[in-house]
Amino acid sequence: MPRFSLLVLSALAACVAVLAQPSRGAPAPAKTAVATFAGGCFWCVEADFDKVDGVVSTTSGYIGGKIANPTYQQVSAGGTGHAEAVEVVYDPARVSYEKLLDVFWHNIDPLVKDRQFCDHGDQYRTAIFFHDDDQRRLAEATKTTVEARFKQTVYTEITAAGPFYKAEDYHQDYYSKNPVRYKFYRFNCGRDQRLEELWGKKDKSS
Repeated sequence: MPRFSLLVLSALAACVAVLAQPSRGAPAPAKTAVATFAGGCFWCVEADFDKVDGVVSTTSGYIGGKIANPTYQQVSAGGTGHAEAVEVVYDPARVSYEKLLDVFWHNIDPLVKDRQFCDHGDQYRTAIFFHDDDQRRLAEATKTTVEARFKQTVYTEITAAGPFYKAEDYHQDYYSKNPVRYKFYRFNCGRDQRLEELWGKKDKSS
């Protein structure tokens, strides 16, 4: 075999050997998990969870109803059984599900049924939609703690997550797209005033 051909074959063999070696420089992609919460108006719930370190994304949508692909008009009119909810994708290495539960409880009024603040109807009920047994167990434990704190009935539902339907695009990140309208709505709905009555003033550093 000519010397040139031998050199080419040797070079190709060396390239194959390099490519076959496992990559050591690129980090492994972060594993994410999903949590789903209903806490009244999903604009507000989305805004609250977007502030949490370790939350990768939030999506406003509808869950817990009887029909597929509901519209906002259908859900807001009542009767579909859906709740306005937020699907939270998070990095468990940076934030725990327990922390997300703590954020959830401190941003809702758990003592009322089928409403939140100025919004009334079962579409505004509070609920934790669990995705596995660990989430169910932790949710039930924290509900017991909240009931003990207030010594009243806590109406927040704990139920298995079913199909989640993403809300219309104009609802996504509404608080950042329409900051003036959002702040006006949130203030006039009395959300933060009631939360302070229930939970005390928020720690500005959190």
